[in-house]
Amino acid sequence: AGEVSTGGAYVVEPLGEFEGAEPVARVVAVDLGIKSRTPHHLAARGVQVVVVPSSYSFAQIADLRPDGVFFSNGPGDPSTAEHEISVLRSVLDARIPYFGICFGHQLFGRALGYGTYKLDYGHRGINQPVLDRTTGRVEITSQNHGFAVDAPPDRAVDTEFGQASVSHTGLNDDVVEGLELCRDGKLVAFSVQYHPEAAAGPHDANHLFDRFADLMRSRDAR
Repeated sequence: AGEVSTGGAYVVEPLGEFEGAEPVARVVAVDLGIKSRTPHHLAARGVQVVVVPSSYSFAQIADLRPDGVFFSNGPGDPSTAEHEISVLRSVLDARIPYFGICFGHQLFGRALGYGTYKLDYGHRGINQPVLDRTTGRVEITSQNHGFAVDAPPDRAVDTEFGQASVSHTGLNDDVVEGLELCRDGKLVAFSVQYHPEAAAGPHDANHLFDRFADLMRSRDAR
């Protein structure tokens, strides 16, 4: 991920109907191989996005005074990303709202104490069905990954950051496709294995960006 991360921080200001307006929130997006569509989705919801290199420390992130932190997709074995996992644990310890996708989902799992493993057959391409276990809704998703989180799908786990649980599972092979972290009964962080930002693919999961924007605005995670 370090090889494909940005060489320096840059800012994406609110877009569309929010252009020129005061941002509704500021998110620090850690670039592990980020796609340009991701900051676009957040900016279109009135969020100011500060994209930073994967080498950033938690202190550097905290200095930006974020309302939330996002970890992007990217290449690599999540078990080797010790720096990023350490930073993410500090984010969770500071009670800053968090959202991760793909690699960011796998790192979230490891930060919570779960293991990860390499899939016998990676998930590639569009039209991958995923069950949202909370709503019972099936989303058609775009995926491109070779690793997965090893978490018990049918029970919550108490962690030092709150109660973690599996929120989504893949209907093709029952792989963990999403995680949630709650504290005092309130959502404080979440992640998904698939790509809600996909441009050339299903858009069923676009609502996750709304969910993150709402979480940052509410500050319920504080």
